[in-house]
Amino acid sequence: MILAYISFILACLNMNEKPVPSIIYIGDPMCSWCYGIAPELSELKMYYQGRVDFDIVLGGLRPYNQQTMFELKDFLKGHWQHVHEASNQPFNYSILENQSITYDTEPPCRAVVTVRSMDESKTLSFFNEIQKDFYYDNKNMHKLESYDEALEKVGIDKEKFSQRFQSEEMKEKVKEDFKLTAEMGVSGFPTILLKQGDHIQMVASGYMKAESLIQKIDGMLKQH
Repeated sequence: MILAYISFILACLNMNEKPVPSIIYIGDPMCSWCYGIAPELSELKMYYQGRVDFDIVLGGLRPYNQQTMFELKDFLKGHWQHVHEASNQPFNYSILENQSITYDTEPPCRAVVTVRSMDESKTLSFFNEIQKDFYYDNKNMHKLESYDEALEKVGIDKEKFSQRFQSEEMKEKVKEDFKLTAEMGVSGFPTILLKQGDHIQMVASGYMKAESLIQKIDGMLKQH
């Protein structure tokens, strides 16, 4: 009887607790500006560790696209150069000469969703690692083996990942992320939102330094 009463009191106290705020990052591993902002987001996540949750939604920059890297090379090279100038992130442009690799961003998005389903705490680290694999090491992110090194670095079992990654469940899960992004009205990446209870505010749409992101989010947290 006493234990039941204590449980009831604790439940009442939890009802009055203020929900933990959440930073929502909407991006795509093959989005160049998402690669540019990667170090800033890692710093942001570390700064708010234990105080603000950090959630990742896969936006789907060009899912199921059939154009090759070579066909898009002039367009992509210009963007990549701008990102490098703003962020100092290193790029390898050799992949732009490849006439067989398509710029289909669904596979790496699905890979991140798969890791998120296995260990949510490792999602951002894995996201960042496969960005390096694509932009600097020029790996073909449509191949399963291209994820091996990143999985090893973040400590995710390769065999379990492989089974999940290729499942119909994960193919549907990544579509759910794309749908959620569209429902939120987000069409550009990276996009960073702040959720406090039922209230969602735009923090940034595009590249921004960690210092500026923190200053803006701190201001939002104080207002709420």
